Amino acid sequence: MSELTARSERPVPEQLGSAELADRLEGFRVELTGYCYRMLGSAFEAEDAVQETMVRAWRAYERFEHRSSLRSWLYRIATNTCLDALNGRERRARPVEMGPAGGAEPVLGPALGEDVWVEPFPDARALPGSGDPAEEVALRDSVRLAFVAALQHLAPRQRAVLILREVLAWRAAEVAELLGTSVASVNSALQRARATLAAAGDLGATEPLRPGDSRQQELLRRYVSAFESYDLEALTALLREDATLSMPPYALWLQGAPDICSWMLGPGHGCRGSVLVPVAANGSAAFGQYRPAPGGGFEPWALQVVEVRGGRISALNSFLDTARLFPLFGLPADPRRAR
Repeated sequence: MSELTARSERPVPEQLGSAELADRLEGFRVELTGYCYRMLGSAFEAEDAVQETMVRAWRAYERFEHRSSLRSWLYRIATNTCLDALNGRERRARPVEMGPAGGAEPVLGPALGEDVWVEPFPDARALPGSGDPAEEVALRDSVRLAFVAALQHLAPRQRAVLILREVLAWRAAEVAELLGTSVASVNSALQRARATLAAAGDLGATEPLRPGDSRQQELLRRYVSAFESYDLEALTALLREDATLSMPPYALWLQGAPDICSWMLGPGHGCRGSVLVPVAANGSAAFGQYRPAPGGGFEPWALQVVEVRGGRISALNSFLDTARLFPLFGLPADPRRAR
């Protein structure tokens, strides 16, 4: 059992005052948010689900009989909240799942609704610090865009089983109690979920951010330098041959350095002169991108999530919904305020 889990499983007094109960519930917010984000694939829906969980827990606490830990009880409420939210909904996806890569003359097409995409999420709001570097790398790995997108291929209850069993390391009996089913049913659901993920191929395996990895940090430093100077030759040298560029809310995506560079010199030429401000999203390096504004200065343009595999950049994900995403990541309207 990890130190984080051990702290969370401390016995709960039979009666807590309002302030004490509020503090105890709030102590679970980050890990519950990470759980709901993996379930829902949406930063904003995850935070709404956790808030609803807190409200339900507050209202029902007098009926909580302490037969399980407070943590288990909260996860049961959060799971039911997520299952309710997922009822009848289409799964979220990434542009690489929406159709083939754009060709020699790609067309951006219409912007699609925010409910279509797997959204990025700040690490600090979804990953509780454990003090164990290996555990923190494993947690970052479990919120990668590729993994969260792969989870969306699972039926909701299978999704819950796989996250609880393989990400959070719950025992089968604990998951069975939470879902009100049998251990055999949990094990069967886990097997089916594993098979589905294997077929999905994790939608492009990537590596989580490792702040202590000097080679990975040097790669990211070179990326920032190449992008801000708009040195596409230097940028190309950092990309894998099969690297992708996507720009939600548009379904268009590009693959390969030639097509990516052609886009950046053509329709995307307005990114020349951009400034990047580092943040952390989905266990990966990420940046707030600010483009030069027509009247001078800079304007928010994209939340970039940079995925890495095999020592090179495998995907550039530029989420263009800055009106919602920049406040979520604590990014200011003017990059000079962040530096």
